[in-house]
Amino acid sequence: MSRALAALALAIVGLVVAVPVTAATFLDTERAVTIGAHNATASPTFDGHVTIVAGPLLPELRMPSDAVLGIGAEVVLRDSPDTDLERVLAQDAAIASQPEGEIAAMTSEMTDMALAALQRGVAAGVVAMVVVGGVWWALGPRRRRELREAWPPDPRPALVMGVLVIVVLGAVMAYAQDPDTEREVAWVPIRQEFPELPDEPRLDKVEISRGAATATSKAIVQGALDTYQASLSFYSDLAEKAKGIAVRAPEPGQTTALVVTDRHNNVGMDPVAREVADAADASFVLDLGDDTSNGASWEAFSIKSLRQTFADLPIVAVAGNHDTGDHVLDEMERHDFIVLDGEPVEVEGVRILGESDPRSSGLTAGYNGNEDDNISAITDQNVALADTACEDGEVSLLATHSAASAKATVAQGCVDLAISGHLHRQEGPVSTEGPNGTSTQLTIGSTGGAVYAFALGTKLRRDAQVAVLTFEDGRAVGLQVVTFKPGAVIDVGAYTTLPVAAAP
Repeated sequence: MSRALAALALAIVGLVVAVPVTAATFLDTERAVTIGAHNATASPTFDGHVTIVAGPLLPELRMPSDAVLGIGAEVVLRDSPDTDLERVLAQDAAIASQPEGEIAAMTSEMTDMALAALQRGVAAGVVAMVVVGGVWWALGPRRRRELREAWPPDPRPALVMGVLVIVVLGAVMAYAQDPDTEREVAWVPIRQEFPELPDEPRLDKVEISRGAATATSKAIVQGALDTYQASLSFYSDLAEKAKGIAVRAPEPGQTTALVVTDRHNNVGMDPVAREVADAADASFVLDLGDDTSNGASWEAFSIKSLRQTFADLPIVAVAGNHDTGDHVLDEMERHDFIVLDGEPVEVEGVRILGESDPRSSGLTAGYNGNEDDNISAITDQNVALADTACEDGEVSLLATHSAASAKATVAQGCVDLAISGHLHRQEGPVSTEGPNGTSTQLTIGSTGGAVYAFALGTKLRRDAQVAVLTFEDGRAVGLQVVTFKPGAVIDVGAYTTLPVAAAP
């Protein structure tokens, strides 16, 4: 046999083993994920759909995956930190009105599972090629010639070899899904059960299971769908109003950044903020923290949504006092946020210093930790950031969650602008002349329109704000605050040149 034919034969052996092993491994994979307000498990399928199973009391939903080879997923929703079913469904519905972040995250998980399965399949194929090639080489030309001349073999050895081959192939294919175990589900278009749904293209492909769960839970599901419709309507209309908003665009030689803070899970505001960023031709996003309510793992959807909304822009971030847990910081880093850690970094030509809030809190007012410890932690951070900024001498922008962490830096005049959130209301801008120069300080209100730590819902609970910062030659030279009111009124503040003139 020529070398070319031998190589082809080995390649065929590798494929015969690798393909079923890859498919079986892929289908046998199950991964823990967070979907909306739930912990969940996701398993791959080849039925071309993403199916959401929410337990026996609620109907199942599915939609086409539009993935290659008909790859889909079955997502089984598990527990939620909230024990009120109707409230959980309302949260899910509000999140579903802005699903891009969740879709991107699920696509990433499926891709990771497929790559892991492919690696195992390739490894199995390579092992098979090595074994077959090794046996072929070990036999040697003379023994191979003898075997060919003695073909067909004696019935008994042939029978033994045939049985071994069948056992091996059976073991490999045992991992594959048994089509007889697939559940029988009656699928109908969701509009057939809920004809009052809005004319939203995403819903055209959604199907719902028809059965006892659909009938008995229709009132609960209807409430969730009403929340979905109200949330989609309010934030879609607000984003449409924000298109081409009259914010100041950068002049030649200038760059801009969009600032968001205290989103508190309100992903509905993300596309609205994106419209402001586009109108201002923003080069990066500055996230001042409190993207979540309590830093729980299920709140990862908020980080995923921000990343997906600004997929083409760097996101510079600090964590706030409500999301300083490992879950939030890990999720930020996993989605390529530039998380400030107390050392200066340069982003789009701007030298930035910042650090996450050292405190942690729960959903109620006040802090879980000892208040004296919290004050001490902020005081230490305030001094450390001032020392770093003044020693560096080139930092233009100081980003902290709380303005209390920037007081010393501003007093010494070591940055052009110190910006923060935390208060859920605007304070400033005000400029202070210090021994090292003049610093301007600004606190902006909650981008999520949050009251306390809650913002997710069908509309804004209170005024929401974003800010546009302007830089020239790496220095902060101007800012502009945009306010969105609960009545869907947009107030574009005046452009302010830095430093701010003292009040007469």
